[in-house]
Amino acid sequence: MPIVVNLDVMLAKRKRRLGDLADAIGISIQNLSILKTGKARAMRFSTLAAICRELDCQPGDILEYVGGDEVGEGEAGEGS
Repeated sequence: MPIVVNLDVMLAKRKRRLGDLADAIGISIQNLSILKTGKARAMRFSTLAAICRELDCQPGDILEYVGGDEVGEGEAGEGS
């Protein structure tokens, strides 16, 4: 997937632990871990906003587009 989640980088920069962030934003550590590892297929804007609030960062600090046109199985592509 061409979107990379840099949550681990921001946690390290802010010297925060995953569990502490999970408690602060009201999400389970398991779900936050799925986001951190890039295995999540979606993220609510409210979750992204809470992460940015707690880590004092911008959404672009968390999510990065690395290029590529590939469309995964089951996703709509051009001409669909």
